[in-house]
Amino acid sequence: MLKTKDILDEKDKRLHQISKEVVFPLSDEDKKIINDAIEYLTNSQIDELAEKYDLRPGMGMAAVQLGVLKRYFVVVHEYEPGKFNNYVLINPKIVSNSLEKIYVDMGEGCLSVNREIEGIVPRYARVTLEAYDINGNKITVRGREELAIAFQHEMDHLDGIIFTDKIDKKNPYKDMDNMRAI
Repeated sequence: MLKTKDILDEKDKRLHQISKEVVFPLSDEDKKIINDAIEYLTNSQIDELAEKYDLRPGMGMAAVQLGVLKRYFVVVHEYEPGKFNNYVLINPKIVSNSLEKIYVDMGEGCLSVNREIEGIVPRYARVTLEAYDINGNKITVRGREELAIAFQHEMDHLDGIIFTDKIDKKNPYKDMDNMRAI
C-alpha cells in the first residue's frame, strides 16, 4: 500500500522535469502505480482511513510524484459523501477552457508540498481534456470548478510545474478581484 512517505517532496528535482509520453500497452508497473494512486487518494479522503494509515488528504496524483516521469495522472473526485469518480488520464492535453478564472479560496494544496502556502493560483473554471484510458482508448473528459482545478494542477506536474511556481512571489493575491473564489 502506498504511504505518504512514498510521495516525492517539493525539494526533489524530478518534480521540475517534463514527463515523457506513455507508450501503449501500459507496463505492469504503470498499472500498479495507477491502482496504488487510486487506493491512496480514495482512502485519504475517508477520514477514518486517512487517520488509520496516516495519509495526507489529496484528490490527485501524477506519476512524477512517485518518481515516474511519464505523462499520466489520477484524480479521485468525491462528488457526494462517500461516492467517488476515478479519472485516469494518460498523455492528456487540454483542448478547451473557459475564459472565467477561479482560485481555491483556502489556497491550493499538493501532496508534494507539506507546508502552508500563502497566495492564489489562477485556474480556468472549466476545462476539457483529451487523453487515453488504461487500455489506450481515446477519451474526452470535462471538469468544472474543483475538478477543473485538479486536472490543471496535475497537468502542471507533467510539465515540471508545482502550484507554488504559479503564485506571484511579489504579490501572492494578484488579480484576485478578477477571479471567483471556490
